[in-house]
Formats: sequence, structure tokens, C-alpha cells
Amino acid sequence: MYLLDANVFIEAKNFYYRFDTFPGFWEWLDAVQTEGHLASIEPICDELLKGNDELAAWIKERKDSGWFLPVDDAETQQHLGQIAEWVMANPFKEAAKPEFLSGGDPWLIAKAKTLGATVVTQETFDAQSRKKVKIPNVCRAFHVPYINSFDLLRQTRATFTLRA
Repeated sequence: MYLLDANVFIEAKNFYYRFDTFPGFWEWLDAVQTEGHLASIEPICDELLKGNDELAAWIKERKDSGWFLPVDDAETQQHLGQIAEWVMANPFKEAAKPEFLSGGDPWLIAKAKTLGATVVTQETFDAQSRKKVKIPNVCRAFHVPYINSFDLLRQTRATFTLRA
């Protein structure tokens, strides 16, 4: 199972797989989600619904479809507490800690740990990062696998055919 970070949706929409040019990407996401191999979480849904664009509309259509998993189960809550403790105990800038903990990212990692899932994010590991708590850094600390969206396509053997 793969759990998608908000930036996977945002960067796909803005750069790589715009809705009007690459509708096949968005159809593929739905197909893989329907097969039970891919999802995201409710806090990520909430973040993406704050927009006022076609991505927010796409997310809204899927809000109650099973695309976005709840995070209110006891195990995910327990993992979130451990992640919060780790973040607070590490030498990140003080402003970075509440910024990270108030968003969907720690929930995404906690849910992935609960499910044994892989986090999909466009963020990259940076051992020296102090200004921002990065998803891959936390994933490594908690032994949660992570990949980017291009590796997701490769691992799921996705293929797209362009028409002229």
C-alpha cells in the first residue's frame, strides 16, 4: 500500500501531469486506489480542499469515496505521539516543529507505520535539515519506507500512451 503526500497531488497538477494534458495519470490514480494499493489520509484531504482550483474539485469528488483514510484509530494515534516526541527532541528550528506537527505530514507517516505502507512524497532526505522537518527524515527515524511519485509509477509498472 502506498500513501500519498499532498505535494504529490500538487506537483502533478502544477508541473508533470496537468489535468488537461495528462488525464490518464489521474485516471490511473483512481484505478490503483480502487484496487486498494494506493490512498491518502483525511488530514491531507483537508489540506488540499483549502485550494480553489481543479485539484480541489478533483479531491472534493473523492472525499467520501475511501480515497482518504481516517487517522483516528488508536495505533495511528500512538505512532503520532511517538513522532511528535521525536520531532520535539531533535535539533530543528523551534518554528519548524509546530509547523510540521500541525499539518498532515506526521499523520501520513503515523498511518503508514500503522499499515506497513510506503509514503509517497516529493520531499527528499536531508540529514542537515534544521529549518524544516522533512518527511523522509522522519520516515527513516521510524523505519517507514518512502519513495517519490516517479518511483511509484515504476514500482506499480504504470505506463501511459500519448496520442498525437
